[in-house]
Amino acid sequence: MEIEIKNRENDQLIFTVDGVDVSMVNALRRICMVEVPTLAIESVQFLKNDARIFDEALAHRLGLVPLTTDLESLVSAEDCDCEGQCSRCSVSLVLKGKGPKTLYSGDLKSEDPNLKPVLDTIPLVKLKEGEEVELEAIAQLGLGEEHAKWQPTTTCAYKNYPEIKIDPDKCEACLDCVKECPRNVLEFDEKNNQIIVVDLENCSMCRTCVKDCQNNAITVEIVEDKFIFRIETDGSLSPIDVLTLACDILSEKADKIVTFCEEGGS
Repeated sequence: MEIEIKNRENDQLIFTVDGVDVSMVNALRRICMVEVPTLAIESVQFLKNDARIFDEALAHRLGLVPLTTDLESLVSAEDCDCEGQCSRCSVSLVLKGKGPKTLYSGDLKSEDPNLKPVLDTIPLVKLKEGEEVELEAIAQLGLGEEHAKWQPTTTCAYKNYPEIKIDPDKCEACLDCVKECPRNVLEFDEKNNQIIVVDLENCSMCRTCVKDCQNNAITVEIVEDKFIFRIETDGSLSPIDVLTLACDILSEKADKIVTFCEEGGS
């Protein structure tokens, strides 16, 4: 397997994977989405709520606020030996305010400064004159397969790597394929009087260029064992962390299968 990073930003990672099949890359995609743990608000205790929003609706909104996650300092509630909640498995966040004002995610005050909302500008509740909200929220680790609020990825997808071939004997450089390509993948080289591929990985394989070529000089196929993979997170974890953890989880699953087979299925 060969991996090449094409674009790396704070919350986005685009890379190519070469030497794998669909089952492998799809397993990696699913693990990134639903098996990498993140931190999210699990329970809310309301001390006061005069706002025109039900407790349940506000609690649901709080649960969907992305929180920065430190997997080294926290353990899941199932793995913790406490009877309820403790600093090893839970983080307390307090929201308090009196109208007229709008409370945002930045108003959530965490007991741990390293575990807090990713963004400060997410609106939570609008308070009118005299309305007041005071609550304590408890955040815990969880998996996306249990609830969408624990999904670290906002985008996690792959596509086959494209392969574009232009037959110079048939191509008359009529430029129809260049004009019709919706993603500007092709370009006309005036110096050599030929059509060239300038942005191969941006090809969506719509095959518009193939349909518009009167001489059947162009073909668009896929590379069977190569894929373009894109991961975008909500900021709770970096894309590199999500990918690394997903690979570790996939490796553990493979080891279990090998051990199971070696032991004769017992």
